[in-house]
Amino acid sequence: MKKLMILGGSRYALPVIKAAHELGCYVITADYLPDNIAHKFSDEYCNVSIIEKDAVLEAAKQLQIDGIMSFACDPGVVTAAYVAEKMGLPSCGSYESVCILQNKGRFRKFLTDNGFTVPVAKGYNDIEEALKDVALFNWPVIVKPTDSAGSKGVTRVDDPAKLRESIEYALSYSHCSEFIIEDFITQKGCSSDSDSFSVNGELKFVSFDRQMFDKNAQNPYTPAAYCWPASISDDHQKELASEIQRLLKLLGMKTSVYNIETRESTNGKAYIMECSPRGGGNRLSEMLRYATGVDLVKNAVRAAIGEPVTDVEQKPYVGSWAEVVLHSDKPGTFKRLEIAESLRGNVVEEDLWIKEGTAVGGFTAANEAIGTLVLRFDTQEEMLAQMDRMSELVHVITE
Repeated sequence: MKKLMILGGSRYALPVIKAAHELGCYVITADYLPDNIAHKFSDEYCNVSIIEKDAVLEAAKQLQIDGIMSFACDPGVVTAAYVAEKMGLPSCGSYESVCILQNKGRFRKFLTDNGFTVPVAKGYNDIEEALKDVALFNWPVIVKPTDSAGSKGVTRVDDPAKLRESIEYALSYSHCSEFIIEDFITQKGCSSDSDSFSVNGELKFVSFDRQMFDKNAQNPYTPAAYCWPASISDDHQKELASEIQRLLKLLGMKTSVYNIETRESTNGKAYIMECSPRGGGNRLSEMLRYATGVDLVKNAVRAAIGEPVTDVEQKPYVGSWAEVVLHSDKPGTFKRLEIAESLRGNVVEEDLWIKEGTAVGGFTAANEAIGTLVLRFDTQEEMLAQMDRMSELVHVITE
């Protein structure tokens, strides 16, 4: 029985644990929060901070693990690559390549140095240095931590006078005390945040979606829904797939699932915004299994323990699919979830994570989600019409 260490204990690890058990693995979950839900489903819990690379390495050696992975957990991705490299375990790529992908500042520089389409961007660890570069950017700009996910610490800045405030906010979410400033890209249609998969460096499965937001949320840059297929043009999807493949080759990536964010701009260009060698949060790989039948979760586990992946190939969407990230627009006490009867026939799965009486926060980041709805529609037109009315069809009632 192979031992698999999973870094992080959020509920997004649950399908990974299930897949690992189905493959006959002994599962060890690791983080510094023993009450996290995933630890209730693993075979063993290891109390260690997943951002402390050497501490995780020592624990991994003592536990004699056969594989390590971080799925839908950004802080653990670099550590997983570090441990895999030090122990000679299966890995998605070299530690150095993963560090480039995981640091937004280094990633932007790598893209620029290698001729990719990129917005003006620069990473910093000094506020005063950044404030001197105001003229470098085409305003407005986006400010974000270089090492966080889930839209934590991200703000749009229209007025240079408010740049310091946004930088300080970004730094409050950064483990490495670094931030990045980049031109705000005016998008055409919806941006995409979806999962893909490479086998021995070859991009075997690539997907694009419509990433949608709640303008009434406390953080309007936190994704509130996803739809498949995407709004990005076919030509740009082909271009992006080719550029993603080129990126993976340049970095020497191997077999892995990736969470990839892309955007089509009103300036006629398409951009790779992020490419992280992990499954995305918000159940994106699970949604793709619903939509295409391709199991990225189980194959990510296979890759982590050095087993051959199976049936990872490009397949069409069967119907049009959407995922709604359930959340409250304001802090309060959860009372109930209301779903309109006209939408009930489209609900494939209702996954509510909290009970009546639970305190909820406003939707400031992805960790404030309280559940998901999986929806299926016969046509794209029907899906988009219903998604435009989602605020009327689904209500999170608080008091």
